[in-house]
Amino acid sequence: MKQLKEFDIPFVGLKLGKHQFAYQLDKSFFEAFNYDEFAAASLQVDVVLEKKNNMLELSFSTEGSVNVPCDLTDEPFDLPVEGDLHLVVKFGEEYNDENEEMLIIPHGEHQINIAQYVYEMIVLAVPAKRVHPGVEDGSLSSDVLERLEEFQPKEENNNNDGDTDPRWDTLKKLLTDK
Repeated sequence: MKQLKEFDIPFVGLKLGKHQFAYQLDKSFFEAFNYDEFAAASLQVDVVLEKKNNMLELSFSTEGSVNVPCDLTDEPFDLPVEGDLHLVVKFGEEYNDENEEMLIIPHGEHQINIAQYVYEMIVLAVPAKRVHPGVEDGSLSSDVLERLEEFQPKEENNNNDGDTDPRWDTLKKLLTDK
């Protein structure tokens, strides 16, 4: 992953209080992380940095869509994505990012790069199973769906004339013999 300089936030010169940052992301952002599951992306990321005396609080939120292939039909479609993340940045002796909700940076640092956190928030906001909306409502017609329909198991006709398997009749007696 290359360092994305536009995601550097220099917090040393900022006053105490809240500061807002906005980013417009496309596919090139994900290519910087060698992530190629999105054919296209159009996302708006808003970051609110609250500077306090001894720490920083970052609140990330994203909204937009990514173009992904359907897991059933492999048809590309735009999947809406929404996500948020909260991060606390404290100052310490050395850099430590082991905790996912808290980052510790050395006392001498003057800026923070948030690109990795934005990337993780978006990738985790995309569901593991991606199904085209046309598959769910039945409006999508594709060769793959027709083939799946052919191989779907046929339903068996149940005998409603009262014939039951005698092995089960003995077991049913156990339930009624209380």
